[in-house]
Order: sequence, then C-alpha cells, then structure tokens
Amino acid sequence: MRRAIITIGSTAAGLAALLAFKSHPVADASAAATPAATPAATPTPTLATGHSGVDGAGKTTSASPPARSSAPASETTRTLTGTVVNTQHGPMQVQVVLTGKQITKVNVLQRTDDGQESVQIDSFAIPKLTSETLTAQSARIDAVSGATYTSAGYIQSLQSALDKA
Repeated sequence: MRRAIITIGSTAAGLAALLAFKSHPVADASAAATPAATPAATPTPTLATGHSGVDGAGKTTSASPPARSSAPASETTRTLTGTVVNTQHGPMQVQVVLTGKQITKVNVLQRTDDGQESVQIDSFAIPKLTSETLTAQSARIDAVSGATYTSAGYIQSLQSALDKA
C-alpha cells in the first residue's frame, strides 16, 4: 500500500512538471529562420548577372557593373551534388545550390521509384523537405510522416552535399 501511494504521488508530480514545462526554442527558431530566408527571396543576385531583361511589370531592367562588383567575394554560387542513397524503395540524390554559405535552391536528381505509391509519396514529401531545408539552412530537418525512406534518403544525400562545402 505504501509503494502504491509513493508511485501515484511520483507520477502526479512528474505529470505536473511535464504540464508546467514551456518550450521556448520553437518560437526562437521561427524568429531566427525569418532573416535567413529573406536574402534568398531578394532578387539582388539575379540583377547582378550583367544581363538586360524585362521584369514582371514589363519594365526593362539592366544590371549595372557597380552592383556586380559590390557583392562580397563570399557570394559565389556553387552547386554541390550529394551521393546517391539507395533506400528500400529506390535511389535518392539531392543537389544543393549555395550562394556564399546560404542554401538558395535544392534539386532532387533521383527519386525513389518503387511504383505509383512512391511517386505519390515523393510528390508530397519532397516539396516539404525542400522547404524545410531552405528554412533550416542545414540538413537538420524533420522527416515527413509517411515518407520515412524518402526522407532518410533525402537527408542523407543532402548532408553529403553539404559536407562538400
């Protein structure tokens, strides 16, 4: 009887502590991710190509040489290809485009190919994985529920590409 009272009391105390716990890193992570995503959305690197063109509003644009020379030397664009990861449902391979040290684009070169179900899973999981990669700016992303093999292959190939940087 004494053990039961101690066990119930300990369980109640543990539950109270668990309910009182407030997680703050989630709010901080979203605030920290916002500035990192902002430079990728700016059209500055596209304007610094030295080509003339027409913007979305129909106005003629041209890049001036000072805009190109004002970019820091660390703003070079590199394309890194990850290793092919063989999953239970086929190969996965990711290619990353880095501008400086920032991930600006992710291309999936090979997808799992184990029939129609793999196509459906990939079509819903890969955009989520890519979005998380661009937000996190690393391979430390969550797997997509229901796409375990695709997620594992994507993350492993992504990490191997980033290791080459």
